[in-house]
Amino acid sequence: MNISGKRILITGGTSGIGYALAQALLAKGAKVAISGRRPNVVATAAQALQESGSVVHGIAADVSTPEGRAATINEAVDALGGLDILVNNAGGVRAGRLENTEEAELQAMIDVNLVGPIMLTRSAMPALRASGEAMVVNVSSGIALVGAPFYATYAAVKAGIARFGESLRRELKGEGVHVLTVYPGGTDTPMMKSNRAGPELGFSREPASAVADAIVAGMESEAFEVIRGGDTRAQMIALNRDNPAAIDERFLGLKPALEDAIKDHSAL
Repeated sequence: MNISGKRILITGGTSGIGYALAQALLAKGAKVAISGRRPNVVATAAQALQESGSVVHGIAADVSTPEGRAATINEAVDALGGLDILVNNAGGVRAGRLENTEEAELQAMIDVNLVGPIMLTRSAMPALRASGEAMVVNVSSGIALVGAPFYATYAAVKAGIARFGESLRRELKGEGVHVLTVYPGGTDTPMMKSNRAGPELGFSREPASAVADAIVAGMESEAFEVIRGGDTRAQMIALNRDNPAAIDERFLGLKPALEDAIKDHSAL
């Protein structure tokens, strides 16, 4: 796919991977709208992106709610004159033991990471079909491929959006809408600031710009998936498939230190 001239909506585009992706896509000549929940943050991010001379549309709306999703799609289509690519990037996390996590926090993860993208994609389908050459990009997580302790609900919703994307890709094959799933590893973003786990606990981090560049390359080649983490991640995925008990044992030794390091990890 040629990115130049494409009309693109990025949810959660005010920081982290979403913001870096907006920068990368604008550099390719795309027309971009970003969305976020806080009007002042959206306005600041859009203004910063426009400093390169690009026109960026900011949309303040909460995609975890029906009203927010309707506003997001309607404003994006109006501002861009249509929609070619939807990037479901908005997300949230609350780490910790399942029984110690508030029900409201669990529901928030389900709403923003799973329900929101599914419903937003459904709402965007008429505009995407009208494009003739469209794409949905779902940002999942490496935890969807190898589940980690204390992230049970987050792993569940991220795995759910990955299988949603795979199924939808097959549903839409031959109909002008491609679906790409992205599995970032640890990324240096505001969402990770309250996570104190480092490489020794399996949380190496790379710049958001590196993830964004990989996503753009995946979009251009119409890949099925983009998996970050290199050989280390690939080896863990293979081991988790062939000998999951070995991964269980590895995490068993890390559990006390990991639980302490992630106890404050919250970005909802």
